[in-house]
Amino acid sequence: MTKLTAEFLFDDLTPAERARAERVEAILPELRARAEEADRLGQFYAPHRDTLSQSGLLGLVIPEEYGGLGGNLRDLAAATFAMGTACPSTALAYFFHCSTSSRGLLALDGIAEGKFSEQEIPQVRAFGEKVLHKMGTQGQFLGNFASESAKSSQSAVHITTEAETVDGGWKLNGVKSFGCNTGVADAYLVAAKLKGYETAEGLAMFFVNRDAEGVSERPGWDALGMRATASHGIVLKDVFVPDEDALGVPGAFVKMMQSSRGSLMGNQPAITAIYLGAAKQAYDFALDFTTKMKFEDTGKPINTSPFHQELIGKMTVEMETARLWLKYQIDLETCEPPIKPKTEVVQHWRMAKGVASEGAFEVAQLAMKMCGTSNTGNSGVISRMLRDIAMSLVMAFPAERGRLEAAKSITDGAETKSFTVSESK
Repeated sequence: MTKLTAEFLFDDLTPAERARAERVEAILPELRARAEEADRLGQFYAPHRDTLSQSGLLGLVIPEEYGGLGGNLRDLAAATFAMGTACPSTALAYFFHCSTSSRGLLALDGIAEGKFSEQEIPQVRAFGEKVLHKMGTQGQFLGNFASESAKSSQSAVHITTEAETVDGGWKLNGVKSFGCNTGVADAYLVAAKLKGYETAEGLAMFFVNRDAEGVSERPGWDALGMRATASHGIVLKDVFVPDEDALGVPGAFVKMMQSSRGSLMGNQPAITAIYLGAAKQAYDFALDFTTKMKFEDTGKPINTSPFHQELIGKMTVEMETARLWLKYQIDLETCEPPIKPKTEVVQHWRMAKGVASEGAFEVAQLAMKMCGTSNTGNSGVISRMLRDIAMSLVMAFPAERGRLEAAKSITDGAETKSFTVSESK
């Protein structure tokens, strides 16, 4: 049986997981073939939308009854890791599409757990099922917009975008600074605060059509790495959203977060899996390059030198350390029955994200040392992976902040808020 790329992360794939991973494996050559061009242009390679759609992967984590493949976080991490070995930018854009699913899955989980009143359930269920059908039955490619440039010392994400009730729906105003698939997604899922609310109870969610009146794109994102993700964000100016495309039930967003096994709205480890995949790409390239390059005097591969042997050993340690931290985090969020309470799962994630990200970046640095100056051109694999993985050091939260928050939680029980909102003016 052919070994799949995903089996580096998970050596215990079930038959169903393997079948889903085979769909990912089938598209890796296409992603890899376009990675350099997409990075050079700094643009999402639009035909990948069809590649992902035709493979059925847009519904990877959507239950089969909603037209999906029935996967979970293990499947998503396996997919983003494998895609990361081919084109990290496409993997990140794909992750943000898939992350939208939590707004549907957690809505239904919250209902099952009795978190919503009889009056709230119909609206919550309708919105949750809309999310799942868009991704599964309809095969739409989605953008997920929460992040803003406004910051708060009390939370990871601070929401200032405001939603105000109007006849037949809502009016949205605000700026979303980051969110993959700007301009290429069929629709955007936007987090906003309800006007008049000053706590996270006022957080709400809205589906916004890409071409809706009042929606515009922010300037292009000329980033160091992850350049082909269309992550430049959107501006919302008096954008109308009909009631059927909104979940404006006060407190619904918070209740859904409470249903998540992990941090934020779940699925976060699948982001870090991308960077582990990029590190694996750098690792494999460095080994192959230094095996094929020979010493003129002995004819032996240059990676047999003591210098290269030391680098290979350290690379291998960093790869395995990152893999084990990440895999254990995924186990914590998926195993049944749960083996740790949510507080401890979140504590571990705060640390695991940093360990895995810094380990992946170290692999890329060591790979550059192994391959020398001839592989430092911006279009080369080593340079691209070094730049792409560098983005992991700041994405979501830096390792230093994660360790600090984990320590605070351990010593005094303080848990940093995931979301806050700005006070109404």
